[in-house]
Amino acid sequence: MVEKNYYVCTGCGMLCDDIEVESEKNTVNKVYTACRVGVAHMKDGKESAAFRVDKKPVDEAAAISEAAAILKNAKNPLIFGLGSSSSEAQELAIELARKTNATLDDASSFSLGKVIEALLNNKFKVCTLDDVRNKADVSIFWGTDPSDSHPRQLSKHAYFPRGTEKQRGWEEERTAICIDVRKSHTAKICGNYFFQIPPGGDAEFIDAIIAALAGKLPKTSYNFPPKRILELANILKGAKFGVVFVGLGLVYSLNNIEPLIRLMNALNEKANFHLVPMVRQYNMLGFNEKLFKETGYVNSVKFEDGTVKHGPEYSIVESLKAKTVDAALIVGSDLFSILPGSIAKNLREIPMIVIDPCETLTSRNAKVYISTAIGGVESGGSAVRMDGVKVDFKPAVETKRPSDEAVLKEIMEAL
Repeated sequence: MVEKNYYVCTGCGMLCDDIEVESEKNTVNKVYTACRVGVAHMKDGKESAAFRVDKKPVDEAAAISEAAAILKNAKNPLIFGLGSSSSEAQELAIELARKTNATLDDASSFSLGKVIEALLNNKFKVCTLDDVRNKADVSIFWGTDPSDSHPRQLSKHAYFPRGTEKQRGWEEERTAICIDVRKSHTAKICGNYFFQIPPGGDAEFIDAIIAALAGKLPKTSYNFPPKRILELANILKGAKFGVVFVGLGLVYSLNNIEPLIRLMNALNEKANFHLVPMVRQYNMLGFNEKLFKETGYVNSVKFEDGTVKHGPEYSIVESLKAKTVDAALIVGSDLFSILPGSIAKNLREIPMIVIDPCETLTSRNAKVYISTAIGGVESGGSAVRMDGVKVDFKPAVETKRPSDEAVLKEIMEAL
């Protein structure tokens, strides 16, 4: 019997909730409405579970027991990841970090963490993706290429759709602007409103825009005629509902986010502008929100006998560099493919537990590997969308693989 229903895609931080799936015999056969990322993600489920200790197959109980023993014997374990886990699993991971006096971090410590922390501290005016679809007349994509990273961003929300207040869409009522170091697919869509800046040139370009907004002659050390930046400033001044989508390209270019805060303040003195971080993992923002609520920080914390320490030395990168951690629990992250080899190799020297739906380079080097269900495909729960909206999701198919939440709960009980 072929079933057809609507589901939430957990392929990225947009959490599109209009996905149509056809499944048969616990296998997703067809996916409609989703982008190419979403289709690949929704079809990635596996019916059988895998549990390994020292690369040898074991049952679930043996894997849980070994994982608990590693964390119990560690003096300073590291827990990392969780951006691709449900909010319920994230809550358990924070509780587990407290119980084991662990260092706790996620991918935001080397990506959008500073922007998200400023956002949670009310440094930026924010809006929802629904607001963008219905109201936005000016969208700036800065250091991000959603046409590749979030393929439905422009079509579903930011540029092409007919919103309740933007019935004439991109042809007459919307302007898309791209600022990037290369001519990306998004830049090509933006046409004449693409501003190509050199690597590391973002702060200087921000200063030029702020000057132009104030009616001063903008100056840059690269080849932009002042007239073109003044024209850009006039478009920004005329925005009734503007949005800046901030990507990694901008964050990596800035030593700190103070220039971005100044830009958003300057824009809101002349118009009405909001900020949305281009979060990649479907629930990274959810993890940051939960940790912020519990500790006042979004990442890089160390729990120690009821106290919380925070600093760059507790980030995944610095912890592994300094070899201050003696065990690692990695949830939903392939660190061996992300981190520089000189840092990732230090993981080989400590016992590593990997909880992940996918076989990765990291899972193949783990002392304990537990194959879990894919959230939104094989297990349900909730997550926080890139704009801060909570989204509940249900499984599309059944699986014998346990959820991240179930595994973390079992480890807690075993401790």
